[in-house]
Amino acid sequence: MTFMRERKAISPVIATVILVAVAITVAVGVSYWMSGISSQYTQFENIEIRSWECTSDAFGNWAVVLTLKNSGTATATITGIYVNENEATPDSAAPVAAVDTITTDLTTVTAWSLTPGDNNDLTVWIGLDYGTLSSGTTVNLRAHSAGGMDYIKLVKLP
Repeated sequence: MTFMRERKAISPVIATVILVAVAITVAVGVSYWMSGISSQYTQFENIEIRSWECTSDAFGNWAVVLTLKNSGTATATITGIYVNENEATPDSAAPVAAVDTITTDLTTVTAWSLTPGDNNDLTVWIGLDYGTLSSGTTVNLRAHSAGGMDYIKLVKLP
């Protein structure tokens, strides 16, 4: 019995230091965990149409090449191209549009995604006699992304 009475516990100062060290370790772990969760929900896509070039051939067809850049923090994928609110038909094999059609190389675009910082070109072919388009007409080109965003560029046909 006297053995148990002589035995002493750890001092209150050491107990306090151990508790503070455990609390700080847990707080640091929770902060890393929360920062990982918050960055997962705060990513965004932002596609910029950096430049465009529009050319026409001898038949009156137009080819519009848009240079796109993802300046956001999330990967972006283009799912549709619209010219004056009419959807372009995906056709990577089309060097030019047929009469009265709009085509795009979107099938090659869907094979890649624009990761943050990436640049890529997208071509839209507008066929002869599409609607009432003629040289000097301004068309509304709209790229639609899988994230639900629309990116618009007004292009004047040469």
